[in-house]
Amino acid sequence: MIEVERLRKSYFVHRRQPGLRAAIRSLVHRPREEVKAVDGVSFQVGPAERVGFLGPNGAGKTTTLKVLSGLLHPTSGHVSVAGHTPQDRAPAFLRQITLVMGQKQQLLWDLPPSETFLLNRAIYDIPRREYQETVAELTELLGLSGLLDKPTRQLSLGERMKCELAVALLHRPRVLFLDEPTIGLDVTMQATVRGFVRAYNERFGATVLLTSHYMDDVAALCPRVLVIDHGRLIYDGSLEELVRRVRPDKRVLLKLSRPVEARDLAKLGAIVSQSDAQAVLQVSQAELQAAVQRALAQLPVVDLTVEDPPLEEVMRELFERGVAEGAA
Repeated sequence: MIEVERLRKSYFVHRRQPGLRAAIRSLVHRPREEVKAVDGVSFQVGPAERVGFLGPNGAGKTTTLKVLSGLLHPTSGHVSVAGHTPQDRAPAFLRQITLVMGQKQQLLWDLPPSETFLLNRAIYDIPRREYQETVAELTELLGLSGLLDKPTRQLSLGERMKCELAVALLHRPRVLFLDEPTIGLDVTMQATVRGFVRAYNERFGATVLLTSHYMDDVAALCPRVLVIDHGRLIYDGSLEELVRRVRPDKRVLLKLSRPVEARDLAKLGAIVSQSDAQAVLQVSQAELQAAVQRALAQLPVVDLTVEDPPLEEVMRELFERGVAEGAA
């Protein structure tokens, strides 16, 4: 459904020193610098896949999504979405995709969402019966009852985000590009949006490419992740395998009936945190079984849990490695 081969997108940025003299000199000559937003990225995404597209700020995620949706032209490389070349912006292509950006909105501020719904119906030439069926389905999935006739400015952020998702999906696109769709939402609304994206994917077989800095979004929705850093793709595979590669150790969470000495905990593994009745240890995979056995035998354990390291730590370490390798 999505094919990207050696995609490159570069910008030229003008540089100027501060001050009046530099401002006058820049009228004649302004040195410029090439910035590679995306540098030789290649990947494929199949029909009905849900894929996370991860990377630090400035890594090239949004630029890639804009190229895939036809908003930007690539400097070089080949891009295909649903059998179309995005930059051609063919009507048949536009009917099959949607781009939702958490920091942008298409709802008209002073009008109710229902007016924007009707506007998009006219733009995409959606038959009336299909439009009514789709609105009914989206209203049920997202809980939009009572929201569509209120002015957009009177809706909360979470309510607006739900309406943004609905209006972007009225034409039942086959490819969803989601750029930070849960940004600024509380945990309850984040869960609602995640559940809706999963339900839409399963009901319509839509392909989803998601960027998010909330690792809960990625863990809940994306069995596969693409990781981009400094414009280059550095990982393509399952989320579980990424965790194993970067942080093969495990976290052992201990709940204790009484406080214990730090030296006793240190015999089992590295201490991540410790309080009176709880401790978190970092233990290598090879030593995990022995450490659990010793903890149960030697410590006043009330409860014990073994988990993978938090995804935020995994991603931070991965990006720090990339910075260190780039500096070297």
